[in-house]
Amino acid sequence: MIVSTLCYIEDNGKYLMLLRNKKHKDVNEGKWIGVGGRLESGESPEECICREVLEETGLSITEYRMRGVLTFSSEGWEDEYIFVFTSHKFSGNLKECDEGELRWIDKEEVMNLNLWEGDRIFLKNILDGSAFFSMKLSYKGDRLIDHAEHFY
Repeated sequence: MIVSTLCYIEDNGKYLMLLRNKKHKDVNEGKWIGVGGRLESGESPEECICREVLEETGLSITEYRMRGVLTFSSEGWEDEYIFVFTSHKFSGNLKECDEGELRWIDKEEVMNLNLWEGDRIFLKNILDGSAFFSMKLSYKGDRLIDHAEHFY
């Protein structure tokens, strides 16, 4: 089981999104996602998201909020728990990412991007300001075949 983090950084009505188009054999290839990555040994989700955001973007998030937990399952890939964060306060300068193209996208346009089907569900919850969620997303290839969500 992989354990990772994902962060949607907001600034002036836009989210910083990452088009995954630079890594070989990437489950997210061609998809737009937030930034984040795998927890290292002994690392908390909060430590991981701060480290990953800095490594991928050059930005240091100074305030962040855990919004939910995803259980991601896809045929042919290892299952993954993903801690989902948002942040609206950061410092630093955006740099080029070695995993893909970073771009600030208007929040109203995010749903028009090539997203995972399940991302559309939890991003809607985030955009609507919904309560903390736990969501299971089951895929066959790129197709969402089942999902369940709980709010706390």
